[in-house]
Amino acid sequence: MNYEQSAKEQAQRLRRTGHATILALESSCDETAAAVVQDGRRVLSSVIASQIPLHAMYGGVVPEIASRRHVESVDPVVDEALKSAGKTLADVDAVAVTYGPGLVGALLVGVSSAKALAYAAGKPLIPVNHIEGHVSANYIAHPELEPPFVCLVASGGHSHIVRVEDYGVYTLLGQTMDDAAGEAFDKAARVLGLPYPGGPQLDRLAREGNPHALKLPHVQTQGRYDYSFSGLKTALLNAVNRLRQQGQEVPAADIAASFQHAAVELLSEKAVLAARETGAATLALAGGVASNSGLRNTMNDKCQRAGIRLVMPPPILCTDNAAMIGSAAYYRLMHGETAGLDLNACPSLRLL
Repeated sequence: MNYEQSAKEQAQRLRRTGHATILALESSCDETAAAVVQDGRRVLSSVIASQIPLHAMYGGVVPEIASRRHVESVDPVVDEALKSAGKTLADVDAVAVTYGPGLVGALLVGVSSAKALAYAAGKPLIPVNHIEGHVSANYIAHPELEPPFVCLVASGGHSHIVRVEDYGVYTLLGQTMDDAAGEAFDKAARVLGLPYPGGPQLDRLAREGNPHALKLPHVQTQGRYDYSFSGLKTALLNAVNRLRQQGQEVPAADIAASFQHAAVELLSEKAVLAARETGAATLALAGGVASNSGLRNTMNDKCQRAGIRLVMPPPILCTDNAAMIGSAAYYRLMHGETAGLDLNACPSLRLL
């Protein structure tokens, strides 16, 4: 029996039992991560090798450097994840991997490694959408959570409001028309001269400033639940340039606080509106921007006033990690979705 037939039969047996221990890999950008996850909800281990110091001198992620570091890190990270979980490769039931979206070279490292591990161990291979992984981080943080619910996905490359109809089934309610929320935060941080990674740096600086010091536009869009951040970013840039041209001091903390306040108000207002108008009892946060303290506090306040339950992962599960990939993979496996050894990276993969 060849690998493909054997893997399919194993996947069928796992679906019948409803149980699976999955080794998951994530390498879509600048974190090399591996985790062992049981039944989509229980994390036995989660290991993340960050590349932040490597890219800080360039002010952002350099794809070629990221890919090379993934090659160096993936085997040690997998070994540590298995060891921390008290497992061997033979003990896990399947291997999962992020195959998109992301940087193509970085994705290829994870996909190639996962295929090699799955083939060597004779285990099913499960492809996972990175964005679905972010949504699924909520299943780890809140084991009682079940669809349907509305989820705001806000990250460096994506800003969506989706209704999670079922595991792996989504309806798009709104999305950004231009910049993603995380991209806007990073650009604002760059204008203020903050080091990489800009978003977390801006969040820390904003806590020291006056969020009402600078009046920034509350951008409206044609779509009721859609976002636009490019005008907000341009208004910030113009305000800073005007101060500099006039020889005035740029109050960085106040400007950071004002930008964060405007962006967070926009994100939270439309997400809560979508949840309320679609009759959702629960609103979830997902993605790297979900770790922003201003967004978490504002969403909590707005949801309490609206009578909507808010769930969100802890910050460590908001940023890129493999535990969320293992969670998403479990539900893909239970729906009969596995991949062959011809699986390829898909850098522009969409959730919807």
